Amino acid sequence: MAEKQRTLKSAVKLIGVGLHTGEKVTLEICPAPDNHGYKFQRTDLEGEPVIKADVDLVVATDRGTTLEYKGARVYTTEHVLAALVGCQVDNALIRLDGPEVPIMDGSALPFVHAFETTGYEEQEAERIYFVLTENVPWEDTDKGIEFLAIPDTNYRLTVMVDYKSPVLGTQHASMYHLAEFNSEIAKCRTFVFLRELEFLASNNLIKGGDLDNAIVLVDRMDVSQDEMNRLAKLLGKEELKVSIQGIGVLNSTKLQYENEPARHKLLDIVGDLALVGRPIKAHILAARPGHSGNVRFAKVLKDQIKKQEQAGKHFDLTKAPLYNINDIERMLPHRFPFLMVDKIMEIHEDSIVGVKNVTMNEPIFTGHFPGNPVFPGVLQIEAMAQVGGIFALSKVDEPHLYSTYFMKIDKVKFKQKVVPGDTLVFELNLLSPIRRGLVEMGGKAYVNGKMVMEAEMLAQVVKDKAAE
Repeated sequence: MAEKQRTLKSAVKLIGVGLHTGEKVTLEICPAPDNHGYKFQRTDLEGEPVIKADVDLVVATDRGTTLEYKGARVYTTEHVLAALVGCQVDNALIRLDGPEVPIMDGSALPFVHAFETTGYEEQEAERIYFVLTENVPWEDTDKGIEFLAIPDTNYRLTVMVDYKSPVLGTQHASMYHLAEFNSEIAKCRTFVFLRELEFLASNNLIKGGDLDNAIVLVDRMDVSQDEMNRLAKLLGKEELKVSIQGIGVLNSTKLQYENEPARHKLLDIVGDLALVGRPIKAHILAARPGHSGNVRFAKVLKDQIKKQEQAGKHFDLTKAPLYNINDIERMLPHRFPFLMVDKIMEIHEDSIVGVKNVTMNEPIFTGHFPGNPVFPGVLQIEAMAQVGGIFALSKVDEPHLYSTYFMKIDKVKFKQKVVPGDTLVFELNLLSPIRRGLVEMGGKAYVNGKMVMEAEMLAQVVKDKAAE
């Protein structure tokens, strides 16, 4: 069944400080129209410029992902984008009155809670997934970063981190499908090693860092109180009382999961890959990821989308069909010259794929059009309807006792002419559950992977024959 896009039911507002800028900022995440995607808006700048959440607009990845368009920047975009993806919000305008998305508690959970509280609004447009069709590897051998995307029916992630640290070691985290994000991933906080703090502070970063919004990992025993006091002063946190109790976590902050750092890296990947611009159906495997690697792999995936769109949709017509012509004749009452389906390749819970081979020896071509044979559009619709009829009849016992009748045809578009020698592949999806014999389906017809026709149709399945 085709999924609809959705947005927030109403705007949500959060107030916090930026992790790196330390500036207080008010963030308002607003509903947005169909096909809007994710966009940021800097309300504090002249003209209130809008910056699209697009991987091509990334200008920096040091400790966060920064976007810029025509001089307007927004820092640390990954956590709010991860929350939007995790909550399956397709369209949102993210307004902020400062340069950086507030860090909140260092996780995506405050954003998720805000979205869940206000609720969601289903929209008219269909959700357009990036459905990966082939394995896509990428690596940076100098930095030891590896990514691999493989086809999958869900958005699945498997992450491995290895910091060669006695406190962190090698960790793994997994998300088997997007429904796990809110409960298993969203609450996992950002982290930093104590040994990194001086460098970050010296480079004008983590001005908003605190033990309430980041996990500080300590991986050596010889940390003196004087060193801690100097770091606190460098960070502008002289009043912060910290304690070191050997290797582990500063102030003995308890990890929510033993692999919370790896889970947070997974969260970052969800946020950074949101910049691809489509919800994803693929299994992403990542080893030693970070924002730089995430963003570079997001560009690889965006290129893959273009490649797949140019190649068209792939159907494997070499495999054995689910139903051959003899099976079809036992289901449908149609016969030559009006049987328009040659084979059914697959049937799922809410979809079907069928094939019609267009040949010159069909009687229609003696008059349509002599010297310029074109397969009529109305017969393309009829062929699609017969595929839909087979789907409906596959759901009942004794299908040969039933007939299917058109009730409505809508949103028909012909993209390209179909001629003898073409193989028409019809892919239909349920638009609503079957009720009282009413079957509503949306279909697309392809030739060589290119869409040539689409339509929505409503039919009724009627048991109008008696058993022998």
